[in-house]
Amino acid sequence: MQTITITIKDVTIGEGVPKIIVPLMGTTEEELLKEVETVNALQPDIIEWRVDVYEQVESLEAVSDMISKLRSAVPNTLLLFTFRSHKEGGNKEISDDYYFQLLHAAIGTKNIDLVDVELFYEESSVKETVKVAEENGVYVVMCNHDFDKTPAKEEIIYRLRKMQELGAHIPKIAVMPQTVGDLLILLDATYTMKTKYADRPFITMSMSGTGLVSRLSGAVFGSACTFGAGKEASAPGQIPVTQLRDVLEIIDKNI
Repeated sequence: MQTITITIKDVTIGEGVPKIIVPLMGTTEEELLKEVETVNALQPDIIEWRVDVYEQVESLEAVSDMISKLRSAVPNTLLLFTFRSHKEGGNKEISDDYYFQLLHAAIGTKNIDLVDVELFYEESSVKETVKVAEENGVYVVMCNHDFDKTPAKEEIIYRLRKMQELGAHIPKIAVMPQTVGDLLILLDATYTMKTKYADRPFITMSMSGTGLVSRLSGAVFGSACTFGAGKEASAPGQIPVTQLRDVLEIIDKNI
């Protein structure tokens, strides 16, 4: 299996133990500043700010200011900025225009390392955001989430390859299993993507308890990162970071 990596600061994504991403889910500045200390103490590889739950998300100035405070709190940990849209399981509905204004404002602070961009927006806007991110030294995690079902293997691979075509540095897909068979579809798609099509690291996961194995087995099938719960989970099936790290290291030592 080929190894293709991306190194951001001192974190190399795409080799060894899958990198652990932990979300911040606080709604206020006070909650976030307490939470980021707790999460950083868990020593994740990447901290994700889920800005869609932030009470001042509709103020670009407040968001930019909060990014600065988070950066000061964790100067050496990678920061991923994410607004998860309502249609893909997020907390708040905003206009498409404001979605991209928000991403561009976050990128423009130069205080984030990665930005989450959802695949199923207007293609020209997605491409422009990738361009702006690259101009500012920010890496793009391009993603798609299906909270209802697990698409066919071919569709999962198609979406990941489309993200590659659009310039994603790290494609990502998360799907909901209805059966263990759905989990196997996701794992099969991951392995096929890794061995046949991937020219960069990517992330896959099957959600809920049924999909938990996918969060643990990236080193086996090809997913480069996984999400663990800090103070609060951001999606069904996330487990606490300490438990997650133990299992990842056990698997890594034995494959």
